[in-house]
Amino acid sequence: MSFPTCFSIAGKTAFVGGASQGIGRACAMALARAGASVIVAGRNDEGLQKVLGELPACGGASGGGTSVKQEHGVCCVDYGDWRAVQAAADGLAARRTIHIVVHNTGGPAAGFAVDAEPTDYAKAFEMHVMTGQALVRAFAPGMRSAGYGRIVNITSTSVVTPIKGLGVSNTIRAAVANWSRSLAQELSGFGITANTVLPGFTDTARLQSLFKGKASRSGSSEDEVRKAAIAGIPAGRLGSPEEIAAAVLFLASPAASYVSGVNLPVDGARLAGN
Repeated sequence: MSFPTCFSIAGKTAFVGGASQGIGRACAMALARAGASVIVAGRNDEGLQKVLGELPACGGASGGGTSVKQEHGVCCVDYGDWRAVQAAADGLAARRTIHIVVHNTGGPAAGFAVDAEPTDYAKAFEMHVMTGQALVRAFAPGMRSAGYGRIVNITSTSVVTPIKGLGVSNTIRAAVANWSRSLAQELSGFGITANTVLPGFTDTARLQSLFKGKASRSGSSEDEVRKAAIAGIPAGRLGSPEEIAAAVLFLASPAASYVSGVNLPVDGARLAGN
């Protein structure tokens, strides 16, 4: 396996959740640039169509050296309804093999664990774990047949160290990570890997919303909250969605064929200081 062939995913098809913005959009772009056909998924059809129009069509070369035509597409579905996700995934799997799944969706609302309703946990479990299971159940048979599969989950550094004020998110993100490690044990013999990327503070609309909420609750300004967050990051800055996508691309590529069951922090060394 030679460079850059080991990083090429030409001829593969990727399904990317939450792809209308932020980390999901960056992942879709990175995978397309590496040669994959990309199905962008989420509930915002207008946003997905915009991203679809922006996806590069590089016509990358497959392992055999031949040019591969990319066929991008859209799957508009609400991750809050796992049955709808299952139906959409089953329909897609009947038409084409999905080799790469980037399981990414919006995080649960902020708040303390003790204050959350039981239904808040149930809703988050459905959106993150049950939808992920629906996707894997639909796409894993095709991955097995192809002898190639990559399941990449986007969670949070809260898998390792809970973040104050994100009680439901801390709980559910950890559940996703352990579900992923279970899949890694079960599927690695079929050429399928399962890994979890743990983004640190990344400059997205989600993070801006969390900063705004914290500022409102504490009586501080958003700028003060932002500076306090950055002060705890050894790299001295927020991450970018493209930096998260670069890690996802590695895990989705042939180069990561022996990497499975990993929780990979992409956080500017923030966890290293805890």
